[in-house]
Amino acid sequence: MSKIRAFRIAVPARALTDLKRRLAHTRWPERETPGGWSQGVPLSYMRELCAYWRDDYDWRRCEAELNTLPQYVTELDGLDIHFLHVASPHRNALPLVLTHGWPGSIVEFTKVIGPLTNPTAYGGNADDAFHLVVPTLPGYGFSGKPSLSGWTMERIGRAWGQLMARLGYASYVAQGGDWGSAVTHSIGLSELEHCRGIHVNLPLVSPSPALMTNLTEQERSALARIERYFAWDYGTAKVHSTRPQTLGYGLVDSPAGLCAWIVEKYWAWMDCNGHPENVLSRDELLDNVMLYWLTATGASSARICWESFATLIGDRTPITMPVGVSIYPQEIFRASRRWCEERYTQLIHYNTLDKGGHFAAFEQPALFVSELRTCFRQLR
Repeated sequence: MSKIRAFRIAVPARALTDLKRRLAHTRWPERETPGGWSQGVPLSYMRELCAYWRDDYDWRRCEAELNTLPQYVTELDGLDIHFLHVASPHRNALPLVLTHGWPGSIVEFTKVIGPLTNPTAYGGNADDAFHLVVPTLPGYGFSGKPSLSGWTMERIGRAWGQLMARLGYASYVAQGGDWGSAVTHSIGLSELEHCRGIHVNLPLVSPSPALMTNLTEQERSALARIERYFAWDYGTAKVHSTRPQTLGYGLVDSPAGLCAWIVEKYWAWMDCNGHPENVLSRDELLDNVMLYWLTATGASSARICWESFATLIGDRTPITMPVGVSIYPQEIFRASRRWCEERYTQLIHYNTLDKGGHFAAFEQPALFVSELRTCFRQLR
């Protein structure tokens, strides 16, 4: 059995010096022609954000904060996987594996780790405690980069099952959004002996023709939202799923280019009233970007889309284990209850929220924690 090794982030000073040099010598494009965000991140904001990144942002603060969390690396299916493992102080805590997506990272869960593992310290009940396992996806952050194709959602889901077994968890639950939702769906299909149930904030359902009649107001709104995604936001996924290597040269070489590529999706997919800093601080945005920049994972993180995006469209494979769904108003796809019930044969939790978007734990940590507690109480 592969060993579990303790891990600590220690970025060399030369990497930070190199970043500042690259930012100082950015070759900027001209201003967007219409103004605003309709052509992407506005030049004025990118210059402002990158100047802050160069002159005022403190990576060592983020590094120190992440290093307060127990981090490990272990080899799964031939690849080193980085993960957080935060045990609860409460004896009857429920093991939970949380999976991020793109352009996210383990950073997006830092606000919820305390309330989920130690609820009594945040005004909650010990009966809602979780032992948390938060892996970094292959090709992301401090996990290894696959050198061969084949790291599909199904393979990652099986790897997470191996990880939970290696940590001694014979029974657990799983949660995810974005690619984390796809991994969690895979767990729901493959880890039937050990996973008690799953929760997602991006349901991956494809309603049958019978459910596309007599649409409710929510369903019409959901269809309009997904149409907007394919009209205006799909370009990112299309490039990732077809030419990740070509894109990767720019993402790995240019910090300004990488930052714009990521931050634009926070603007597009968050419930942020037109500006990402209405929800996340400048430091929070850059903390997440740094996990891509410092590890040079612009190309390797995009390849996950090349591996798996096509298989997600139209998948109606039933998931028979208990499933919970939380629908945030600015999520890319806001499936109705009846659409979810068609694929999830044991839908134990379904709720629509008043605020929040694609990055639920990062944007609305209190709501996210409440949703997980409510859903998984039924499986304790």
